Amino acid sequence: MKRGKKYTDAAKLVDAEKLYDVNEAVELVQKTSVTKFDSMVEAHIRLGVDSRHADQQVRGAVVLPHGTGRSVRVLVFAKGDKATEAEAAGADFVGAEELVAKIQGENWFEFDVVVATPDMMAVVGRIGRVLGPKGLMPNPKAGTVTADVTKAINDIKAGKIEYRLDKTNIIHVPVGKVSFGTEKLAENFQTLMTAVIKAKPSAAKGTYLRSITLASTMGPGVKVNPLKVNE
Repeated sequence: MKRGKKYTDAAKLVDAEKLYDVNEAVELVQKTSVTKFDSMVEAHIRLGVDSRHADQQVRGAVVLPHGTGRSVRVLVFAKGDKATEAEAAGADFVGAEELVAKIQGENWFEFDVVVATPDMMAVVGRIGRVLGPKGLMPNPKAGTVTADVTKAINDIKAGKIEYRLDKTNIIHVPVGKVSFGTEKLAENFQTLMTAVIKAKPSAAKGTYLRSITLASTMGPGVKVNPLKVNE
């Protein structure tokens, strides 16, 4: 894959063989950001588990202390008082069967996170096949199936992110914008890593944190030393 001059110059600043300390890695990611816009910084965490086994799944959610810098559109499936509560808490979209029909009929996906009250899950289940592959299906572990819709919405708007394994046993999540600065990005990253380490399945054997890479949008990856992450 051919890379532009900006990327090539930025990549020269990164030692591809070195495992950096967290602060050092974060500083380097900011320095090697190549976009004109305020890039998102993402963490890519390879775990020593096998996601094909139910007892080795790693999934959860965590509120980053400084948020992600991204505005998040929240859709809530709720009825009656809970629908009113969701609207008051600042949900972007609130509804029930009519939203299911809109998603099915119009291929509508103008939202980033889906929250549902427990009594609505039978309705939401009708579109599980389209929500699931997009990572939008509400889940109790992520706190998105709940009767406390106010807390769920507040947490999401404050910077709650969901982490889960992909098919190659890697977690990909945003930890903030380049403009946040080293201290805030490092705090967000450490908060995420604390949650991921806590979520280690008892069935996982051997090295749990196989590799960790931080990168800005379109920027080169910087490897973080897993032994230097707070355990």
